[in-house]
Amino acid sequence: MAAVTLYPLRFRPLYKQYLWGGRRFETHLGRKLPPDGPFAESWEVADHGQDQSIVEAGPLAGTTLHELVARFGHHLLGRHHPQPRFPLLLKYLDANQPLSVQVHPDDALARRMGLDDPGKTEAWCVLHAEPGSLIWAGFREPIDPERLRRAVAEGKLEACLHRFSPAPGQCVFLPAGTVHALGQGLLVAEIQQTSDNTFRLYDWNRVGPDGRPRPLHVEEAIQAINYDQGPVQPAAPRPGEATHIERLVRCDKFVLDRLRLATPQMAGGDGRCHILTVIQGAIHVEGDPEQAPLRLGSTVLLPAALSPVQLEPLGDETAVLLDACLP
Repeated sequence: MAAVTLYPLRFRPLYKQYLWGGRRFETHLGRKLPPDGPFAESWEVADHGQDQSIVEAGPLAGTTLHELVARFGHHLLGRHHPQPRFPLLLKYLDANQPLSVQVHPDDALARRMGLDDPGKTEAWCVLHAEPGSLIWAGFREPIDPERLRRAVAEGKLEACLHRFSPAPGQCVFLPAGTVHALGQGLLVAEIQQTSDNTFRLYDWNRVGPDGRPRPLHVEEAIQAINYDQGPVQPAAPRPGEATHIERLVRCDKFVLDRLRLATPQMAGGDGRCHILTVIQGAIHVEGDPEQAPLRLGSTVLLPAALSPVQLEPLGDETAVLLDACLP
C-alpha cells in the first residue's frame, strides 16, 4: 500500500433525529436536509462506536475517524498519542424544544459505574438565539441530595436551577457534574469529551415518539452532581496567543479558542491536532483537497503532523472560527 500523507480532513456530517430538533441546519447553516423529521444534532467530528465520521475527500476518502486513529495515531494526535479513540467530539445542536434537564458524570464516576464511555465535560458556543430563549446551568442556591430528590419528586426542579437568556457569541462551559438544559430556539456548537453518558433529571413532562415518557435517571444523576457548582454564567473571553485569538475555555479535557480572521493567519503546527469549525463567514484552508470554501457550519480537522496551515478569509466579512484541541 502506498504511503499516505495526512492533510486537512473534512468529514460527512452525521445527523441525529431526536424529538427536540428542528430545521436550523438548513435555514441557518445552509445545508440540504431530507424533507422528513426534525434534525437535532449534527456530529461533525466523532469516533464513538458505530457513530463514525467518514473522510469526505482526498486519498483517505471513505476512511472512518477510528481507522485514522488506529492507522495514523501519532501523526494524527501528536503528543496526545496513544488514544483508544479520538478523544473529542464536535457537534451542532438545534433545539426546537428544550432538552431535558441533565447531568454528565466525570471520568472517575463513569469508571466506578462500569460505563463504557468516560465522563463528559462540554462547552457550548451560541450561534443563534430566538428572543426569550433560555439556558439552565447550575443551581440558584446551595442544595443537597435530599432536597434535590424532593424537588424532582414534587415537580419543582426548575425552580432550583439558575437560568439566563443567552446571546449569539456567548460560550457556556459545563464541567462534568453540572446540571444543565438547553432551551428552545437555540443553535449551538458543542465541544465535548467523546462520551454519550447522560443522566436525565427532568424532561418537561413530555412523551417520546412511542407516546411514553422518556426514562429518567434520578439516582444516577444525584451521584453525578457536583453540589459545589453554583450558578453558571457565560464564560468571559480572555486574550489568546495572538490578537486574532480569544481564549474561551481551558480545562483538563480541552482548549477552546475563537479566531477572528480579517487577514490570512496560520493555524496548527504545534504538535496537537486542531478541530476548526466556521461560525461566521468562509475561509480557504491551505492543503484542503476539496479546494472549496469552508463555510458557515463546516468543519476541518488539522492533524498534528501538519506544518502550520494558512487560513484565508474570503469576501469582505471577517471570518470567525472555533478552534478546539487537547490541552
